[in-house]
Amino acid sequence: MEIILLEKIAKLGDLGAKVRVKRGFGRNYLIPQGKALPATTKNIEYFEVRRAELEKEANVRLEQARSRAATLEGLVFSVAARAGDEGKLFGSVGAHEIIHALKTAGHTVAKTEVRLTEGPIRLLGEHQVLLHLHGEEVVANIRVLIVSA
Repeated sequence: MEIILLEKIAKLGDLGAKVRVKRGFGRNYLIPQGKALPATTKNIEYFEVRRAELEKEANVRLEQARSRAATLEGLVFSVAARAGDEGKLFGSVGAHEIIHALKTAGHTVAKTEVRLTEGPIRLLGEHQVLLHLHGEEVVANIRVLIVSA
């Protein structure tokens, strides 16, 4: 299935790119979410008329992500978790707990923006967490301090 992207999508293409995707991905996700249109002649003309408006919206979202990254960069958050004597956690600390810590500090972050590169955190101490606020372009690096509850 050929589609026209209405926004930049990581590992797929930029705004206005005409790409081929599997039918299910196009019909069930990209088109209903408003991220793409089927690549018909009518839709191509419609896109060309709206191109400037869509680029302006994309630039606004990018600037908002950059300002959020500037406020979040380098912050340190602590998360309390139950741990054993050796410093290993009973369970793990994942994206949900990190989002909750950010929310209590007054920052809103979506679960899809939190990237735990080494998987869930299972040890006490300080850990780096990446926040991908706008695809791969805008990344904030925060530190999460896991303390024993």
